[in-house]
Parts: sequence; C-alpha cells; structure tokens
Amino acid sequence: MPIMTKKKAVTMTIRVDADLKKQAEILCNEMGLTMSAAYNVFLKALIRERAIPFKISAGDSFYSEKNMQHLKAAVSRLNNKEGKKHEIIGESND
Repeated sequence: MPIMTKKKAVTMTIRVDADLKKQAEILCNEMGLTMSAAYNVFLKALIRERAIPFKISAGDSFYSEKNMQHLKAAVSRLNNKEGKKHEIIGESND
C-alpha cells in the first residue's frame, strides 16, 4: 500500500464582492463544503478540463448572430405569406 504524503498548502488571496462571498458561504455551508474546498473543486476541474468548467457567455444567446439570422429569415417568410399560424404553447384558452 503506497504511503500518502500531505502536500504543502499555500494561501491564495482573491478579491470578491462582500455580498457575493456571503451568498457563496451560505450555499457552500448548505452543501457541507468550506469555501476552501469549493475553490479546490473549481481549480481541480479547471486543470482537469483545461478550461473554465462551466459555460461563460457574453449576454443572452437570444441575440447571438446565429439566432438573429434565424429570426430575420422567419420574419421574411412571414412577410412573404409563407408562415403558418400556431397556437402558443403553454397559454390557456380559459
């Protein structure tokens, strides 16, 4: 059985908004994690995936170039009387 040696821990200082930190502490506590453990989980995922381990985007994908092209094409079809009328999903007719 291999002998496990404890790796040297270092202190890392980061700046965050006080309210953000408090909210994160509450959530980590609910999950049974310390903030230190949560940062370690993030850093391990960062290294393992060689990327930020969650999606980062610049705003609402509704306004993405691809979606805007799709909407313009749909509007063009409607203006050319090529569209079909559909009921709105999720709305009640009561």
